[in-house]
Amino acid sequence: MSRAPTASTGPTPPRIARGGWLDALRFIVGAMIILYHFREAAPVPLGQLHPVFDRGYLLTDFFILDSGYVLARIYGDRLAAGKASIRAYSRQRLLRVVPAHLMVILVLVAIVGGAALAGVAPSNPQWFDWSQLPAQVLLVQAYGVPGGQGWNAPTWTLSALIGCYLLLPWICRGLWRLTPLTALLGAIGLLVVGNQAAILWLGDPLYRLPLWFGILRALPLFLLGVAAAFYGSRVYVSPRTAGVIGAAAAFVLAGLQAFGPFSLVSLGLMTVIIWAAGAVPVRRPSRLVEHLALMSFAMFLTNEVSRIVWFGLLEAVGQDGASSGVRWTLWAVGFLGAFVAAAVFRYGFDRPVQTWLNPSGLFRLNRESDALSGAAAGAAVPVEGPR
Repeated sequence: MSRAPTASTGPTPPRIARGGWLDALRFIVGAMIILYHFREAAPVPLGQLHPVFDRGYLLTDFFILDSGYVLARIYGDRLAAGKASIRAYSRQRLLRVVPAHLMVILVLVAIVGGAALAGVAPSNPQWFDWSQLPAQVLLVQAYGVPGGQGWNAPTWTLSALIGCYLLLPWICRGLWRLTPLTALLGAIGLLVVGNQAAILWLGDPLYRLPLWFGILRALPLFLLGVAAAFYGSRVYVSPRTAGVIGAAAAFVLAGLQAFGPFSLVSLGLMTVIIWAAGAVPVRRPSRLVEHLALMSFAMFLTNEVSRIVWFGLLEAVGQDGASSGVRWTLWAVGFLGAFVAAAVFRYGFDRPVQTWLNPSGLFRLNRESDALSGAAAGAAVPVEGPR
């Protein structure tokens, strides 16, 4: 909540909290990512209905921006001041990501390997090349290491974000020496210059670089999210004004997609939306929204496995001969089933494991605040102690 103005200081920006617009955005964008991954399996590929369905890269970029924003709002001041243990922070980041990732990839390997032993070959064997698996298991595919394609393909984002997480203490120490506006304008300038450099030297815009350049794609976006968090934690804007700005940015973003991707502008609008969501205090937190957002990491990790299993089964029983209505119904069941699978994974594995890995008060998750910090991460109570 904002503090009341005093003679010496004005109102301060509210702290971010669970059950509000940041959580709602996480779940909405997570659901759209599932839709993106399921688009080609529809009876009519959704991209043929409108090109917007093929712009999933913008959704991935949203999560990278959001990860930088939320982690910086939670840890930024302490990391910048050297009051948080970098070792404990790094441990929390890795333990939040790695166990869940390994379990999902283990399940997928068991499914594909079991099918192979039974004599059932995948319809797209190129996406299950065993030589690609080691880089993905080790989460090094975003650093130019050969491999990592296929299998649970979205994990390149985890690979890139781990590097961003580990660099966050030094990013905060650098940005927090600047004024908030200078930091924000500098991050925007770096993104624009980096985008032109990527087009010139790598042949792709920054925001669409392939997975082996994942860290080059993620780091400027993550930095922009951190700069937006620094600005948002220092510059007060009334909740009503922030809400109007955020709603206007969302309206413009949706309208632009009807005419084209306008990718750089879209990234800017997404940053504004995230900032505005963090500038509106959560006066009546919703437990439903909180729990839906808590599933977002599981949704991100498991939806490809759900898609592979469901449509693999349908192909095995010969759904191609079914009517269009039946095929659309089966597609919808698979789409909704991805949410069910994510919930089962979240509450049956991920949550118990995180509780087990973080049993003490020092590392205990603060009302499972992990889902606030990005598709691929969680956030614990800021850790005090020596560096």
